[in-house]
This record gives sequence, C-alpha cells and structure tokens, in this order.
Amino acid sequence: MRFEGRLVRDGRWWLAEVPMLEALTQGRTRKEALEMIADWLETMVDRQDFVATVYPRGPRDFEIAGSDAAALIALLLRRRREAAGTSLRDLALRLGSSSRNAYARYERGDAVPTVEKLDALLKATSPNGDFVIRESGG
Repeated sequence: MRFEGRLVRDGRWWLAEVPMLEALTQGRTRKEALEMIADWLETMVDRQDFVATVYPRGPRDFEIAGSDAAALIALLLRRRREAAGTSLRDLALRLGSSSRNAYARYERGDAVPTVEKLDALLKATSPNGDFVIRESGG
C-alpha cells in the first residue's frame, strides 16, 4: 500500500505533503523533505520494526509506503477520523454499532479490514469524501 505525495517549493523550503494522511513536513532540499516525510511516517506508526520507503515519481510527486500494511491502515483510519473531529463512539454509531471496540481494533492495527470493510470505514470517517485506489506503476 502506497500513499501519493507531492513536493512544493515554499521560499527556502521544500514541503512534502501526503494529503490522505494529513501529513506535511519540510526540508531545505527535496531530498531532506522526503527524508522528513519518511521519518514522520515511522514516528506516527510507532512500531519497532516499521520502515517507511519513499518512491520518487518525478520532480514534484512521490509515493510513500511502509513495511506493515496493518500499521498503515491503522494510521490512515486514525488520521482520517481525527481530521474529521470524530470520536471513536461517534464513528461506531455511524457504522451501526454501539461498541467502539470493533472500530478501534482496526485503528490499533489489531485487525486488517477487507477492501469492502476499508471502504465502509473510510466513508464513515469522511462521509463527504471519495477515495480513489489505483495501481501504481511499480
């Protein structure tokens, strides 16, 4: 699983942004900005053996991935929920459950959702959002 990102020059700084994860870092060079976004991902996942990898896709685009898909999905769900300002309880209610524990298992990375379930979870975190999944060129 990879997330799309982009590099933007802002004065003396290069900004590395991953919109799907609500992530933004900066560096003095493109290379430093990409190193910082990889460090951000590793810090946010906070698992001992997790390693982030950046795949440059041109002068302004990149993709970022990690060594543990469950950890990436957990981070994605948590960041989307937090960006929406939604509590675990509210999200559970949107999903038709009275227990927040079922959803929380996905957010902790204890369970990995199917594609259909991930779609439902993302729609619950961002009811007005539309998510595009595409195959990467390698």
